Amino acid sequence: MEEGRLIHSVPKLSEGTWQKLHREHQEILRPYVEDRLHRMAQHQKHPIRDFLFEYYSFRPAHLMRWSPGVNVLLEGAKRKDLSWQQFVETPEGAILPPESYPENRRPFVIWALDYLEAVARRPPQFGCFGLHEWAMVYKTQDIRHQSTPLRLSSEKIAEIVEAEGTRCTHYDAYRFFTEAARPLNRLRLTRDETDQHDQRGCVHVTMDLYRFAFKISPYCPAELLREAFLLAWQARELDMRASPYDLKAYGLQPIPIETRTGREQYIEQQRQLSELGQPIRERLIEVYRVLKGAFSHS
Repeated sequence: MEEGRLIHSVPKLSEGTWQKLHREHQEILRPYVEDRLHRMAQHQKHPIRDFLFEYYSFRPAHLMRWSPGVNVLLEGAKRKDLSWQQFVETPEGAILPPESYPENRRPFVIWALDYLEAVARRPPQFGCFGLHEWAMVYKTQDIRHQSTPLRLSSEKIAEIVEAEGTRCTHYDAYRFFTEAARPLNRLRLTRDETDQHDQRGCVHVTMDLYRFAFKISPYCPAELLREAFLLAWQARELDMRASPYDLKAYGLQPIPIETRTGREQYIEQQRQLSELGQPIRERLIEVYRVLKGAFSHS
């Protein structure tokens, strides 16, 4: 790394500015993290709030860490101030050069960029009605959220799934379908075909923006990571409100997708999430492109 040239050609944040951004990041996310840690200590389960901490592997402590992303000089900063060892200390402060991204993780960046660009190009679809959660409890007694009651009988759930069929395009939802439900899906999905079917209307694809943000931390700006996390939180709420679970004990009213009104409500909120996710996806693509470009020239 040509340190002198790099430092003089990048944006700079004054010590007061980056410390303020650091504090704001933690203040916004602290309620989510503290709620999670409190419930863990009490061994309390929550079918919505646990998901973003259990299905996604990013630790609460890491979520609280702040980073400006690559090629931003933090004046007066030391590596210890940032909790990320990847930062490089200079006489002026600390900076995160993109070429320092670990070599063993670079193939993921290349694959993920292709995936994100493919999803961005693909037209969104809004006709699944969130039936993936129904397919996960179809004709089985092995219910994922055992402590949360179903709002419909097993017979009624089966009737709705069979009448509607499922049009899931997301493998990581499809793989949790019961064996009996999988043949009812329009597509037979596989892990290898993920980049061929995922589309931005899918609630789970919107949630996964959070995964693509934290997978490259601290090279992803904390602001972008935070936005992806908060959007994933909204998406998970929609996901479960449209499910056959009864969530009134958690203060959430169902979206009854078994009715025409419920389906219309679901599609409207699905569209809103898709629109909110698009600028996050575009910014992630920019970050991934910078990282890939750095690999090519390092």
